[in-house]
Amino acid sequence: MNSHSHHNHSHNHRSQTNITVAFLLNLSFTIIEFVGGALTNSLAIVSDAVHDLGDTISLGFSWYMEKVSHKNRDKQFSYGYKRFSLLAALINSLVLLAGSLIILFEAVPRLFAPQAVHVEGMFGLAILGIVVNGVAVLRLRRGKTMNEKVVSWHLLEDVLGWVAVLIISVVMLFKEIPILDPLFSIVFTAYILWNVFKNLKQTMMIFLQSIPSDIEISEVEKKIASLRDVQEVHDTHIWTMDGEYHILTTHVVVTENLDKESIILLKRKIKEVVRGFEIEHATLEIEREGEECYLKDC
Repeated sequence: MNSHSHHNHSHNHRSQTNITVAFLLNLSFTIIEFVGGALTNSLAIVSDAVHDLGDTISLGFSWYMEKVSHKNRDKQFSYGYKRFSLLAALINSLVLLAGSLIILFEAVPRLFAPQAVHVEGMFGLAILGIVVNGVAVLRLRRGKTMNEKVVSWHLLEDVLGWVAVLIISVVMLFKEIPILDPLFSIVFTAYILWNVFKNLKQTMMIFLQSIPSDIEISEVEKKIASLRDVQEVHDTHIWTMDGEYHILTTHVVVTENLDKESIILLKRKIKEVVRGFEIEHATLEIEREGEECYLKDC
């Protein structure tokens, strides 16, 4: 037991260290981006800086929530603190939404009145952006937690964005096409907004306790009902705390004369079945055949 606890502690520490390193890298480069975007007069770089600022906030919250989410349940939060990680996703999405709308407000007029940009500066920042974000991605890709995986995908988007900036700057080194800068800014911002709305929808669905998208209640009930001595399954509810930790409550009707030992064994089998659906927390109400349940038709 102590060995298992030590393993979890070292794994959690490694996860927090990975996110901390990525956070510091991203924060440093975001500051460089804002300064570089202003000096080069590149709206594309500023728009990516806004996106990176959102990622930096996300990384900061991810690091903090990684610590908070491992707190045990208490008198105030009976299911524990796992849902706190959703606050990071919600706040990050709102920051990105506001920042993206500001960038669009600035970029659209530039389509009709393009301004000169410092192409060499764009080229240098693009190289630096690929390297810095690439290091952060490699660090997080080795992680195992969902926090690390989600953040690594955000940073991978940054790498791809800087590859696009690099291509634009190379093109503009040979031919002056200033409209490419606001055009790319709008395309990149539109892509960010699409992801923001998608993430916001997923986050709000979790807050509203929707059924996890990869689980069908009918399939779970069918699996439980196929067990020996189970007559019926009803009033099943499934929701998720944070997108990973799924919870189930259900009523299971068993044969009328089933003894106590058989019921205990059956409950163990049911919990094994639901674990196959990645359900971590199952609450079962056992009813005997013929027993009236006022929730059956609810």
